[in-house]
Amino acid sequence: MNRIFWITALIAFINSLSFTILIPIIYLYGKQFGLNDFQTSLLFSTYSIAQFFATPVIGKLSDRLGRKPLLIISLAGTVIANTIAGTATIPSLLFFARFLDGITGGNASIAQAIISDVTNQKDRAQAFGIYGATLGLGFILGPATSLVAQQISLGTGFLASGAVAFIAMLMTIFLLPETLQNKSTKSSNIFDLGLENLIKGFAMPGVGILLLINFCTGTTFTMFTYAFQPYFIQVLDQNSKSLTLLFLTIGTLGVIMQTWGVSVLSRKFNVVKILFLGLFVRSLSFVLMPVWPSITCFVVITIFFALFNALVQPMISTLISLNAQPQNQGIALGLNASYLSIANAIGPVIAGMIVQQSQPITYGYPLYLAGVLTFVVLALAIATRKQYSPAI
Repeated sequence: MNRIFWITALIAFINSLSFTILIPIIYLYGKQFGLNDFQTSLLFSTYSIAQFFATPVIGKLSDRLGRKPLLIISLAGTVIANTIAGTATIPSLLFFARFLDGITGGNASIAQAIISDVTNQKDRAQAFGIYGATLGLGFILGPATSLVAQQISLGTGFLASGAVAFIAMLMTIFLLPETLQNKSTKSSNIFDLGLENLIKGFAMPGVGILLLINFCTGTTFTMFTYAFQPYFIQVLDQNSKSLTLLFLTIGTLGVIMQTWGVSVLSRKFNVVKILFLGLFVRSLSFVLMPVWPSITCFVVITIFFALFNALVQPMISTLISLNAQPQNQGIALGLNASYLSIANAIGPVIAGMIVQQSQPITYGYPLYLAGVLTFVVLALAIATRKQYSPAI
């Protein structure tokens, strides 16, 4: 892994830290503005839907104009959006801030495209594993940073997130060189920004089926994340401090698996088999988590889940990168981020329709459903493996 890769990984870590600071805050912050549960869910969906449409545009522009300028614009959007959110006095400003953050939020796909630019095919699985680990490290420190910021106010958490993103933006400006060697042909039509690829992407050889698989895994995963926190607190009778410790544990184990674990597994198994392993353990964990309403059982299953769940996204990103043409890396990875974004909007809505706040036990139902549907996704991935298995 060369110097540019490690700079990109560091920027990705800082960006992940900025994002994960907000995870424990958004719901409670919305409540401060008098939003009900449905309106608060729209706060999540506004960001995800905006990002769904924005990321293929940003990905295509990065293939045309270069990675660096688009990454700077994307990070600047996060800085401005979180500053607005942290100082908002009315709900409409909060919604606007989440929209702005989403519409400029293509930095993850650009970082992945940079990694594809600077690594060869043989090392790409390990590279994406390390990249995933940097995100996991942000997942460790983000909630902890959020907890400190909340001692002042929830709005301070947004300001802290914006400040962290500003650091990443400065690093991009001064430390990261341009990595795109062969820019794609510029279109004479300035409105040709790649939105049509939201549909055409499914027809891309090798990539289309992976986009579908990742959309499905993203939807089932966000069904799980919607129910995870209230189930832990209300059904298992835990508090926010023990929840933070569990987040730290999940993040730590994810980092170990995505660095050391992926390296070990890659020497024994190919990328496709590692993906199957991650999907199988993820689906089994979802089903088992609510079976026994015991904190001990839940933590044991969560530890098992944290280790193998960390394999899924790096392997899918690796396979998409290996199947996409060099000049289309930004488009393919941008589409991948887009479908994950819309999955983030759909999953909580599905889960929200089957839970009832008056009956906390129903928070386990989305876990069962997510587990069953993830088994279905695994079956799809196995049945279509010949379409995307790389010949390396």
